[in-house]
Amino acid sequence: MDPNDLLKVRAEFDSVMRREALPDTSDARVERAGAVVRQIVPGSGGNMVLWSDLDEHTADAVIAEQVAYFTELAARGEVPSAEFEWKLYGHDRPADLGDRLRAAGFVAEPAETLLVGRVTDLATLSVEPPEGITLRVVTDEEGVDLMMEAHRHAFGADRPRIKDLMLNLLRDEPDTIEAVVAMAGDTPVSAARMEMRPGSPFAGLWGGGTVPEWRGHGIYRLLVAHRARVAADRGIRYLQVDATEDSRPILERLGFDVLGVTVPWVWEG
Repeated sequence: MDPNDLLKVRAEFDSVMRREALPDTSDARVERAGAVVRQIVPGSGGNMVLWSDLDEHTADAVIAEQVAYFTELAARGEVPSAEFEWKLYGHDRPADLGDRLRAAGFVAEPAETLLVGRVTDLATLSVEPPEGITLRVVTDEEGVDLMMEAHRHAFGADRPRIKDLMLNLLRDEPDTIEAVVAMAGDTPVSAARMEMRPGSPFAGLWGGGTVPEWRGHGIYRLLVAHRARVAADRGIRYLQVDATEDSRPILERLGFDVLGVTVPWVWEG
């Protein structure tokens, strides 16, 4: 995309996915509280500030308000802990918002690159599974367990919140999730999901980690192509990814463009 198109897509992303965000699951809620939009997820957590409209005069007070708010929710037992994430994008204001979050006690997780790709371009990708690999679409708890096994070996950690998210979506909103596992025989070696909100022009790609011995065989590309074709069938216009430095080069070769950089700042309570 040319630079002007990218700016328009970024503005649409900010509007649809942040300012007017829908809850991730049926038990979550999105609140618009003055200068911020935040999501509250009871049970497994995942609380987050999705968007803010701040300046150098208001930022510190609003940061303190959010800390107090989530601390109070935890004290009342509405969420398991006061921990929450402030999802900061490089074009958010004020320009020193990250420094202000750090000064307030937030801890930065590794930066990721926000990438976007046009579905009409990506859905034409012709990718054959590597020899010995088949794809299994996740539709039940057994499939979710295979996903978690692939993630555990790919990322080196269990992801209980992702498991809860998947089970909730498959039970309550199956049309909003497309998850797939790459299988080598009976062994899951990679897994990924796509989250789709009703009426949104954007779908988010998540996961995609591959176990070490199967990296470099094109499985990540295969999972992207599969989800792009599903998105095309649903009439979705864009795929969005918060990419690590491992996946960014692959996605750019597939036709994704950079919209910016995002850093998760976490208040640990």
